[in-house]
Amino acid sequence: MDYSAANTVLWGIVIQLGLIAGAILFSQFLYRVFPPLQKAMLPAAVLAGFLLLAAKLLGLPLDDELMEMLVFHGIALGFIAMSLRVPAHPRDRTEKLTGLKSGAVIVSTYLVQGAAGLLISLLLSHTLMPGLFHAAGMLLPMGYGQGPGQANNVGSAYEALGFVGGRSYGMAIAAAGYLVACTVGVVILNILRHRGLLTPAQNVAPAQERARDYFASEEGGSVSASIDAMSVQAAMVLLVYLATFLVTRALTAGLAAAAPGVAATVSPLLWGFNFIIGSALAIALRVLLGQRKTQRPSRALQYQNNYLLGRISGFFFDLMIVAGIASIEPSDVRALLLPFLLMAVVGGVVTWLHLRFVCAAVYPEYRYQGLISMFGMLTGTISSGILLLREIDPELSTPAANNLVTGSSFGIILGAPILVLVSLAAKSEPLCWLTLGLVLVYLCLLLLIIFRLGNRRDRKA
Repeated sequence: MDYSAANTVLWGIVIQLGLIAGAILFSQFLYRVFPPLQKAMLPAAVLAGFLLLAAKLLGLPLDDELMEMLVFHGIALGFIAMSLRVPAHPRDRTEKLTGLKSGAVIVSTYLVQGAAGLLISLLLSHTLMPGLFHAAGMLLPMGYGQGPGQANNVGSAYEALGFVGGRSYGMAIAAAGYLVACTVGVVILNILRHRGLLTPAQNVAPAQERARDYFASEEGGSVSASIDAMSVQAAMVLLVYLATFLVTRALTAGLAAAAPGVAATVSPLLWGFNFIIGSALAIALRVLLGQRKTQRPSRALQYQNNYLLGRISGFFFDLMIVAGIASIEPSDVRALLLPFLLMAVVGGVVTWLHLRFVCAAVYPEYRYQGLISMFGMLTGTISSGILLLREIDPELSTPAANNLVTGSSFGIILGAPILVLVSLAAKSEPLCWLTLGLVLVYLCLLLLIIFRLGNRRDRKA
């Protein structure tokens, strides 16, 4: 084998990863040198992605195909690492109910974003832009609500179905979501402060310990002195990802044999949303290890280390964000500037209005902490939600940070029907209108969970 620089396959990946690493470190340097960047609260990974995108426009040789692969694998590996983490405390009924309602808040926001996006794309396709892909609006909840990973996956799937520039359009929507989270979010914080609406929450002191356990737990993981704890965490994540590949391959093969017509539609979605399968397998492994520890507490070891798993998930999410933004092709977005601007603006407005409506009911004791954190996550990612939350709750003394995690777990289950809606909308324009109707019906069901579930029992108590 040739180990010299002539072997571009061998060294090409190293060069591309080195460019990403350099952009991340340089963005951190800029944060230290320019304090306004810290006040803007733009995540370092987002800044690094824009730096690489600018360098690509100036001639830096970036491998867009490799960047897309990093986005695809990064979202799955990050969610697997997050799902393997052990809950710090047993949850009582109230906390579980709040987690379920948080999941309903998250998925209902996806639906509101999807309805707004579909209305924009359908109206534009009948007026100013007759050739616009009718289902383009479904990329709004993918980019704003679910982030660059899903915007990349669904955009690529739509591009294969005829949406020219669909992947870059989806990634541009995701990048706009970060800007909304980190600019509009800061403006909203200052307005709420000026109005005196940000007051400390009451009766939530125990949540401080739960939040710290979620984000900085160092318990467990001491499996053996002969192997590093980090190696064990990485091995579990990679093993689950291998199982994800095998399960997805078996599902698609079985579906192709049983129903070839359905497989042509569903199989790409299963591969594109493989992080859901990975999360489910990771949760199954976590439960299995937990049962073994319960049955044999004196001999069973806790393999998971929450702190290290959190760092692993953070690494893959940062890598995904940088690679995703760097892989945007501006020429593709330029032809779609009108729908992009409309969706970017309307997406931020409807997200804020909807969250302001539902968060008051779900988080009455810490309304604005819950509102700000959810707004940051549902326009950017969980990291931007935490960044905004720390501005008004620096010690994470409210359960708002926990709700982002538990709500995301319930959101995976409640959000499963969205996979079908994403596929259905792309089939034809009549089915796109049908999708819009189904979105509104499902939204009503989730609002019933938010406003009605548990209320009768709470009144009796």
